[in-house]
Amino acid sequence: MSIRNQKDFAAGLIYVLAGAGFSLGALEYRLGDPARMGPGFFPFWVGVLLAIVGLLTLAGGVRRTAGVEGVKRLEIGPMAWILGGVVLFGLLLQPLGLVLALTVLVLVSSRASHEFTWRGALINAAALVAFSTAVFIHGINLQIPLWPVALG
Repeated sequence: MSIRNQKDFAAGLIYVLAGAGFSLGALEYRLGDPARMGPGFFPFWVGVLLAIVGLLTLAGGVRRTAGVEGVKRLEIGPMAWILGGVVLFGLLLQPLGLVLALTVLVLVSSRASHEFTWRGALINAAALVAFSTAVFIHGINLQIPLWPVALG
């Protein structure tokens, strides 16, 4: 057995490890059954499904008919932009509110792409703000500020 598609093999391995981690972590909680689900039921089965998808992806990487593809070099810069955007969102949500924190998230994260344009990022931010406001503020009445505390 040889690994023909290293990219699929590595992705499958990550899925299997993540799924196993979720499933094993969920065993710390009561699972219950489908009629009376416990707090560990959903994460356990999501982990199992993720591990199954991982096994299928992993198997695709060792198939004889798989295209030969290597794993590319790790891009630290784009990962830092995306992670930085998420961290900023978490730090800015309470003081600035959902609208401004999401805008910062999208603008910072979009710098990770070589196709970055301010116009596209602002359009994406507006769409995400509209969707998130509709779902989280108006739909499920999540108690987070929409605007900075100083304004309201």
